[in-house]
Amino acid sequence: MKRALIVIDVQESFRALPSWERIANPKIADPVNRLVGLARAEGDQVIWVLHTEPGSGGAFDPEQGRTRLLEELERPAPGEPVLHKTAHNAFTTTRLQRLLTEAGVRELVVCGIRTEQCVETTARVGSDLGYGVVFVTDATTTHPIGALSAESIVERTEAVLRDRFARIATVAELEAESGAFTA
Repeated sequence: MKRALIVIDVQESFRALPSWERIANPKIADPVNRLVGLARAEGDQVIWVLHTEPGSGGAFDPEQGRTRLLEELERPAPGEPVLHKTAHNAFTTTRLQRLLTEAGVRELVVCGIRTEQCVETTARVGSDLGYGVVFVTDATTTHPIGALSAESIVERTEAVLRDRFARIATVAELEAESGAFTA
């Protein structure tokens, strides 16, 4: 079964926001880089996704120059697509599904910024489209929302996705399985 790692919104735009000070894991690039290395070693496709809000004048407006991968991240290798989305999930406003279909991908490994927003939404849509989904929680991050801590948001996300939309895994679990993980 062919897999693809989808790296969602791990971008400088978030560092420009005041909420970055409260992000649960400001070193999100570390676990994401481990996943990228694992995917490449396994021969899996790696697809990079960046959120954009053209014309907004904000941190996600490409004209502001922050809609780029975090500096600490591995750079996309030749042949690894970099998609730009304007919706919460990585499918609706991109050619992601076409790329996956053409490559024969049946399983997605998802990670990125805003555990409960763009990463969760991509996992749900991917599941609805028939993909097996592995949600790598420790390669996601978010910040508190209102009275909810980042930790409680992550717990809630795991609870609603587990065994319904995705298999929940950690980077270390996937590394230990190397070559054998499936949704």
